[in-house]
Parts: sequence; structure tokens; C-alpha cells
Amino acid sequence: MDDTKIQISLLLASYFIYLILGSLIFQALETDFERELRTSVYEMKAAFLRRLDDLTPEDVEQFVENLTHAVKKGIYPLGNSSELDHNNWDFSNSFFFVGSTLSTIGYGTLSPKTAGGQIFCVIFALFGIPLNLIFLHQVGKTLSMLCEKLGKCLQSQGMKEKKIKFLTLLFFLMTGILIFLGLPPIVFHSTEGWTYSEGIYFAFITLSTVGFGDYVVGAQPGKYYCSYYRALVAIWILFGLAWIALLFNLLIRFLEDTEKKIAEDLQKMGKAGRENGRSLKKCQCANPSPNETLPLSSKEGPQKFFFETEEKDNREEKETSFLCETVL
Repeated sequence: MDDTKIQISLLLASYFIYLILGSLIFQALETDFERELRTSVYEMKAAFLRRLDDLTPEDVEQFVENLTHAVKKGIYPLGNSSELDHNNWDFSNSFFFVGSTLSTIGYGTLSPKTAGGQIFCVIFALFGIPLNLIFLHQVGKTLSMLCEKLGKCLQSQGMKEKKIKFLTLLFFLMTGILIFLGLPPIVFHSTEGWTYSEGIYFAFITLSTVGFGDYVVGAQPGKYYCSYYRALVAIWILFGLAWIALLFNLLIRFLEDTEKKIAEDLQKMGKAGRENGRSLKKCQCANPSPNETLPLSSKEGPQKFFFETEEKDNREEKETSFLCETVL
């Protein structure tokens, strides 16, 4: 194994160890607080239902306010007391949270509520975001190397360079669209109940790190999900980010090359126009028009020469007229 493969292996191992440790620490810091908050919310709901017949408008308003506060904290008091066993900070949810944090997506549906969790989140993101950028860069380089290998394989078949570039980019684009944008919406349709268009919308908004938060996987209250569902989605997001980042780089490079080519064409057109103008001037100087008078090498210049020629012509006309009159 060469040094490059060793470095890549160490980077991948370090990155995923960092994610796993962060998930475990967030789980330890937030689980107890979230469980206590959930218990208090369900007790509030039970008390409200017991007093349902003699509630005042102020009681209803207070209950709605408390309920809104609980939902903002990520607690959805639906169903019966069996929902108390649900935990927003199990390992799968924690792993999904750290993945969305380091990728700077930040859905906002799950966030640390304790002081310790918030401080750790700052430190974790401070070191984790640069590590995530290094990871994405390395994955992008690996994908580029695969494209280069494909290009060399096509080159050995005797294809032209332009055709090789087009085919490799097309293969890279279509494969990425299929893996990261085409197939995941099918999974989201079966697990989340979204339409295929909603799944594509969520996939692109997520991988482009826009992250509106209007669609989030594994966040529907009262719905059962596989224990490692969100963790697998987090891994899909991390590799999808590398693909779409490389795709954006290729598009930027294509636009820059197009802009450069247009600028060169405009420069060539301008240069050709100037050369045509010079050639036209040379032709006009070499072939003067009949009305154009050429300057003499005298101090008086062309205007003096013109008037002298005109006076000479007038004198010749007068002499000719005088001779004719004498003969007659």
C-alpha cells in the first residue's frame, strides 16, 4: 500500500471516529434533559385533559403557549404515554445531527438545549467543519481520479480528446444524479410518504447545503423508523456533498472556459477589424482619387500648388482666346 492510500485511509478513519465520538457525547449530554422535558410535557397534557370541562380561556391560551414551546424544543405530545420512550438523541439521531452540523446544512429541527451541549457544539463545529472540508476535498479528488482512469481507458480505444472529455463528464454526471438524486427519493417515498418530486426537492436542497428545514427525514411524530435510518441518511449526505461540490467546480470551470473563449474571440475580431482598417488606408494612399491633389515637397504645401495650377490654366485660356480673336 503506497503513502497516498495510507493517508486516505487515515483521513477516513479519523473523520468517522470524530463523528462517532461527537454523536456519543451529544447523546450523553442531551438525553436526560430531553427525557425530563418530554415527561413534563406529557404531564401538562394529561392535566389539561382532566380539566377539559372547566377550562377558562386563559387556561387554553396558556396550554397552547406551553405546547408551542414544547414543539420548538422538539417534543411532540402526540399519542399516549408509550411515546415517553421515544428519544430524539439516540445514536442514529445524534449521528444525523453531527453530520448536518459539520456539513453546515443546519435544518434547525434538532439542536442542543443544555448549556453543556451548546458549548460542546461550538467546539465540535470549530474543529469539525475544517475536517469535513478536507474530507470532501479528498473524496472529490478520488472521484476525479476515477474520471481520469475512465478517460485513459477511452483514450486507449482511439477516441478523440474532446469526445473523451464529453463522455467522462456525462458518465460522472449521470452516475451521480442516479445515486444521489434519482434513487433516494424512492426510499423517502416508502419511509416518509413523500412524493417523488418532494424527495428530489429534499435531496437537492440538502446536498446543496441550503437546508430550509421544511422537509427533514425521520422527523414525523408518531411514525416508526428503522433504528439506523437517519445515520444512513447522514452518510449519504456526506458523500453526496462531495459529489455535488465537484459538480459545481466542473460547472464553474466550464463557465470560465466559455467566458475565456468568448473573450479571445472578441479580441481576435477586434484585431482583425483594426488590420482591415489599416489595409484600407494603405489602399487609399496608393490609389488617390482624381479630385485629390498630391502635395509637393515645397514649403508652400499642397494649397499653394493648387492655386498656382489654377492661375496657369486661366492664363493659357486667355492667351488662346486672344490668338483666336487676332486670327478672326
